[in-house]
Amino acid sequence: MNTYAYFAERFLQSPARIFLEADSGERFSYADVEQETVRYASFLLDLGLKAGDRVAVQVEKSPQAVFVYLACLRAGLCYLPLNNAYQQSEIRYFLGDAEPAVAICSPRNVEWFSKLCNDAKVPHCFTLDQNGAGSFADATRSASAEFATAISQPYDLAVIIYTSGTTGRSKGAMVSHGNLTSNAKVLCDAWRITSNDTLIHALPIFHIHGLFVALNTILLSGAKLIFQRKFDANAVINALPRATMLMGVPTFYTRLLAEPSFTRHACQTMRLFVSGSAPLLLDTFNEFRERAGHTILERYGMSEAGMICSNPHEGERRGGTVGRPLPGVDLRIDGDETGGIEIKGPNVFSGYWNMPEKTNEEFTADGYFKTGDIGTVDSDGYVAIVGRAKDLIITGGFNVYPKEIELVIDAIPGVTESAVIGLTHPDFGEAVTAVIVRGADGATLSKADIVAHVKTELANFKVPKHVHFVDELPRNSMGKVQKNILRERFNS
Repeated sequence: MNTYAYFAERFLQSPARIFLEADSGERFSYADVEQETVRYASFLLDLGLKAGDRVAVQVEKSPQAVFVYLACLRAGLCYLPLNNAYQQSEIRYFLGDAEPAVAICSPRNVEWFSKLCNDAKVPHCFTLDQNGAGSFADATRSASAEFATAISQPYDLAVIIYTSGTTGRSKGAMVSHGNLTSNAKVLCDAWRITSNDTLIHALPIFHIHGLFVALNTILLSGAKLIFQRKFDANAVINALPRATMLMGVPTFYTRLLAEPSFTRHACQTMRLFVSGSAPLLLDTFNEFRERAGHTILERYGMSEAGMICSNPHEGERRGGTVGRPLPGVDLRIDGDETGGIEIKGPNVFSGYWNMPEKTNEEFTADGYFKTGDIGTVDSDGYVAIVGRAKDLIITGGFNVYPKEIELVIDAIPGVTESAVIGLTHPDFGEAVTAVIVRGADGATLSKADIVAHVKTELANFKVPKHVHFVDELPRNSMGKVQKNILRERFNS
């Protein structure tokens, strides 16, 4: 079934129920969701878009941005969310690779974004700001108020989520309608989400945590969102008395704990705190339980598979683990006790956009997806992530592949070579760190020079927080840079 139709079959049983309460105080009912997505979907198809055509979106978080996502699902189009921190060189690649029929950007970026659209031969370019205004909103006002939701098969493409590439080229994970609906249902069941819940939504909506996990479960259950444009610890604390749930990255919880006003009394209406997108430190897990009187439920997921594992709603939530595989997910370890995590299930994507060879590499002969994470499974079935086979840094909940940053740094005049690593950081989990060898012509290069250059090429979360200059990089007998030695040296 079409994902939107699957959700609407349930939430339209109570159309007057409030779906979303915005920072501005503006409120949208489920009837409003139906009405707004009708206009958006009608408009997109009137432009001549056909099933599977891509709609690329790089905008600030707003209720209207949510409606664009749902309209794409409803029309059988493919939604392509783009991190609003991405810079021009990154957007150029995404537009060229995905070949969208429509692209929507923030008005503040329209000058360079529209030029990139023109270069990539994107037929239609619109704007949408954080208040829901812009050329897209203007164009859809007169669109038809009648629309029949597309009939979509479980395997039909619904979303492309780009993940950073280990070789510097980002990969577009193709997520189907069946992937979205199966994962949403499993999570609603596993976390006991009902129409009585109110979720504080302070996550971005270009990432699967805020887009799929937080939004889709609320839509399926007919629950309510307190929709905050960004995470602010005080704003979250002020909203706690009106809420029952919070989903966040570990950084959310460390920042809440830093606020004296975050107390057990503030959390008395809450029933569930969920953490994911990056490892939760055991110290944070324990301190939160002591302060809030709640045990954080940690789970494990990725763009290619949605949610994979979860600690239980009822039963022991074990710090340092991501719980057991969710119903329908078959998880195995490629090794005796510790090894690569491989998964199979209705939540697992079909492959990477325009990368059949890469897709084949990432799946085993018997159909398991190789996640790239290294883990163990204990005698009770709890999974622990102990490392990453892929050279990945997770900072503030965002995935960063060092190769992409190294390519940018190595292109700076005066740089001989670089190695990018993740170092432990109390707030972000890991801090992107560049270790650089300067050539004779780069003797005066400074940290400020490196940071300034990278900022012009890559999203801010990929910019190194630390820069170290060395005479040479440590290598093994095969000539490979030994990043473990660099981590040990600069973590101390």
